[in-house]
Amino acid sequence: MARSTNARRPATLASLAAELGVSRTTVSNAYNRPDQLSPELRKRVLETARRLGYPGPDPVARSLRTRKAGAVGLLLTENLSYAFRDPGAVGFLEGLALACEDAGQGLLLIPASPEREDVASVHRAGVDGFVVYSVPEDDPHLAAVLERPVPVVVCDQPRLDNLDWVGPDDGKAIKSVADHLIGLGHRRIGVLCMRLARGRNDGPASVQRQANASFHVQKARLTALAEVFSEAGVDWTKVPVVERFDHTTASGATAAAQLLEIDPEITAIVCTSDILALGALSEARNRGLRVPEDLTITGFDGIPDAERAGLTTVRQPWLEKGRAAGRLLLEASEPGRPRHIQLETQLITGATSAPPRSAEERWFGP
Repeated sequence: MARSTNARRPATLASLAAELGVSRTTVSNAYNRPDQLSPELRKRVLETARRLGYPGPDPVARSLRTRKAGAVGLLLTENLSYAFRDPGAVGFLEGLALACEDAGQGLLLIPASPEREDVASVHRAGVDGFVVYSVPEDDPHLAAVLERPVPVVVCDQPRLDNLDWVGPDDGKAIKSVADHLIGLGHRRIGVLCMRLARGRNDGPASVQRQANASFHVQKARLTALAEVFSEAGVDWTKVPVVERFDHTTASGATAAAQLLEIDPEITAIVCTSDILALGALSEARNRGLRVPEDLTITGFDGIPDAERAGLTTVRQPWLEKGRAAGRLLLEASEPGRPRHIQLETQLITGATSAPPRSAEERWFGP
């Protein structure tokens, strides 16, 4: 069938202006600066645009002209689905989105899979700045971000002196957990931690691996635990630390099983996240262990599921963390004077911690 030669061309900004008898600036303002027009005139422009099939100004052309994308880039150190699956990430994302809403900015999620080094997504991201969410210091995506001539705010890790940063004092926060356990009388402990480096390791983490960790948050938490327990007379080199690359409750369960195989006589499991702790709780119950009578389990983060489970944990302000990161990025700053916002945390003493069982008490393990 022959194509019709009478098909109407799509309307343009110029043809729409001519139809309305107004300037092209007036049409542009109807979309980009509505406060410059009366409500009646803007309504007439938009209604005529719909009737003529005018789609609005080309956002690509506009960004080239203004050199502004109107969006903030969020660099994640995980696959994209993690932002919607992990409770802590969800809370942070909500806070960041609220800050972007307040500033009239969009939000672009840029996943940085820990097992891939393709940084093309960073290079092609049309954003006016980046919030970097918890990546290791040697991450190639972070290096690519720092090559871009745009503002950058780091959340949690890595903590770099020349960049704006938001996060809690992880060492101080987890020391409150360690002091709580020492006060209860625990000396035989095991630790479950999140990944320490970009290379996958699902198993025991040696003292050397702990010291060389490129994920600063995990390194800070383990270092603080080592300091407190060493001061209490515990030889940290003999404390079993089990690492998991994937941050899931299933990983926490298998890590707890591995830990209890290494040392069945531990009286407390310290987890560097609530997700791992919830998995450890599940494994303990599957083994017929009473928590906290037979085994104390603690977490870190204060996510809703942990609090519903009565977990002893550290609560950090996820929503405020996201808001603060967004505000830092979107507010003007003085060049060469990086800003650091340290967020407060709170120890939540729940139902999963108690003094260790005595030698006379029955052991309910396998």
